[in-house]
Amino acid sequence: MKLLIAAALLAAPTAAVAGWKVMAAGAPVAVAKSALTVTPGQNWNRSSSRPSKKGEMWTLDGLQLNELSFFAGIAPGETILKDRKKKDRPLPTFKAQMLAPEIVQLFEATWRITLDTSLFEIDNVEPATLAGHQGVRFTYHYSVQGDDLRRNGEARAAVINGQLYLINFTGPAIHYFPTSVEEVRKIMDSAKL
Repeated sequence: MKLLIAAALLAAPTAAVAGWKVMAAGAPVAVAKSALTVTPGQNWNRSSSRPSKKGEMWTLDGLQLNELSFFAGIAPGETILKDRKKKDRPLPTFKAQMLAPEIVQLFEATWRITLDTSLFEIDNVEPATLAGHQGVRFTYHYSVQGDDLRRNGEARAAVINGQLYLINFTGPAIHYFPTSVEEVRKIMDSAKL
């Protein structure tokens, strides 16, 4: 019996950390199973759970508190996120000829459907670069129905060789978003392809 309890205690911590990998500060990291690299200024945790085949998520304190997501090489006809509600509410698909405002609309529609919320607003849209390519930077905020917590977000996106590349950061407006957004902007600035 004591042996069984000891074995369970040894296995428990292993299971708790099984889905995460540390992304070391100062070292370039390839993201979203692509050639896109970024260099974090501090250690981040990468989740083994993926938002799509061409995406990945990082966090400092937990995905509900600060989520940095990367999407790379999304081809025409593909969605940004996994389309889990195809029959009822299909996600919009990327088109190679999309202009900056259309990319922002694609993002907004995708997140509204995925989060099942109408409480989503784009705050600012401006030209920006991503991995040395002309693109768009936009900020937004949202709340999920039934939850009064406001979340802020900032994303940068560009169409490169006919494919969509996007880096998105979101977190609660109260503490986590403002605490980490400058670090995230440096990560976005470090993107190379």
